[in-house]
Amino acid sequence: MHRFRPLALGAVAAAITLSAANADAASLTRAPYLQRVGPDTATIAFRLDSPCVPSVRYGTNGAASQTLASSDNGKVHAVVLTGLTPATEYTYEVEACGTGTAPKHFSTAPVPGTRRVHFAATGDFGTGGPEQKAVFTSMHAARPELFITLGDNAYSDGTEQEIQDNFFVPMADLLAEVPVYASLGNHEYNTDDGQPFVDNLYLPTSPTGGERYYSFDWGHVHFAALDSSCAIGLGDGKRCTLKDQKQWLEQDLSNSRADWKIVFFHHPPWSSGKHGSQLLMRREFTPIFERYGVDMVLSGHDHNYERTRLMKGNGEASDGLPYLVVGSGGKNLRTFKGSQPAWSVTRNDTDFGYLDVKVEEGTLDARMVTATGEVLDSFTLTKQLPPAPQPATLALTVEGERGVAPHQVLFRATPSLPGASVIWDFGDGQAAEGLEVPHLYTQPGTYSVTATATAGDQTVTSTTTVVVEQDDQTPTSPTPSEPSTGEPTPEPPTSPTPSEPSTGEPPAPVTGDPGLPPTLPEPPPGMDGLDPEAMGCSTGAMATLFPAGVLLLAGALRRRRR
Repeated sequence: MHRFRPLALGAVAAAITLSAANADAASLTRAPYLQRVGPDTATIAFRLDSPCVPSVRYGTNGAASQTLASSDNGKVHAVVLTGLTPATEYTYEVEACGTGTAPKHFSTAPVPGTRRVHFAATGDFGTGGPEQKAVFTSMHAARPELFITLGDNAYSDGTEQEIQDNFFVPMADLLAEVPVYASLGNHEYNTDDGQPFVDNLYLPTSPTGGERYYSFDWGHVHFAALDSSCAIGLGDGKRCTLKDQKQWLEQDLSNSRADWKIVFFHHPPWSSGKHGSQLLMRREFTPIFERYGVDMVLSGHDHNYERTRLMKGNGEASDGLPYLVVGSGGKNLRTFKGSQPAWSVTRNDTDFGYLDVKVEEGTLDARMVTATGEVLDSFTLTKQLPPAPQPATLALTVEGERGVAPHQVLFRATPSLPGASVIWDFGDGQAAEGLEVPHLYTQPGTYSVTATATAGDQTVTSTTTVVVEQDDQTPTSPTPSEPSTGEPTPEPPTSPTPSEPSTGEPPAPVTGDPGLPPTLPEPPPGMDGLDPEAMGCSTGAMATLFPAGVLLLAGALRRRRR
């Protein structure tokens, strides 16, 4: 009976281990969503039902080969990936202490100044209903690089539960693969001036407005998000003021050197919908838009689509800019009551949809797309851009691309960026800094060497290869022409001759012949001390035939003597 006790104890230990593993496992209560994606960084945010230290596995070419653990051990997580490659698709998965997600994909932003950007925009969608889901399924299929919201993201009051049910759940597939940049609507302001919604996102920030109003660049486009609910006085003024927001926007736009500038917020300066034009927004902000070369303004609030002519001040102008209302993201549409104003180019109150925008070089192409993929409206803006700056280059010179270990190599870098510093990764776990650096490779191998030149916010990389071979003086195994090691070398089998057919059995001993001596004769001269095994005859038919032949020869000699 005692011998079974260890098995029972082992089973108990296994059960305890399994119970502990199950206790540590966590489930995702909010699927992963992308935030703050840049050329070399991305934030993967998600929530769990129990405390845990999860991790994100990620990588390129469809392989999630790198792992980064969360810095938190609670239920709310935002894992910040760094060191990414610009304009590159990554695959990622979340591992939550026993629970994993299916692979998702995202692309990093291009390097600043890249003259090709694709984004989407819509507002007034956060119902959780089928119309919202259809719009965002269509948007996801278009694969924009980023998505901006125009407010009223979570009806009806922007509570924590409504944010989960009406924003994150119905848009989970899109948010997992397309980074979202949101602006607040008046419905979010119904709960603590929109603070719950802000707390659920990880947006860029401004010094005076935090995540309520902010800006960012994507390629050669500068985006600025405003908090129009704050600007028109819906809040208590403790977190945001009209004055601070105007001052920030003016400084932000004046500092931007982007080719294109787009501003987005909730309340429209121009609209013929139910709410109409928000005149305070027009009076306080349109002069700033015009002064600093804003190219397009996007808003929501009215549940319809409408596009103005080029507007400046309170009227049309050839050097003005278009104002769009894209409030048809999913909330019930509202019928236009009055006739269409002269300043309104087109409007629609029957179709849900989103604005799809592509900006390439000096051309902006925009389309209003329905949930079924139909194009309701399209327009083009153009401008003359200066010649694109030549891309930075980094030339590498290597003295000693190939050699024998240990191998000394001299690396030189010639960057086109003035005043650039250069960091070298030698591919063997070692690194150095400088325009000219030596490096010693102690082990054979093929090494991929990367040099990164940085000057200000500009970076350029270049790679080369160094091959280090094994020293040819290393001892090798002996060849057949080299001295023997003393081990016997097997004799290859000897095929039987026609006169001596082989039976596969050794010949029987010679007996009963009076001419044979009872003992072996003395060996012939020259064969004293001969060891048959040393001659390689220790195996096979020859091992038997050789002594038999000697006996026959001795008998013949004896008969001759007689």
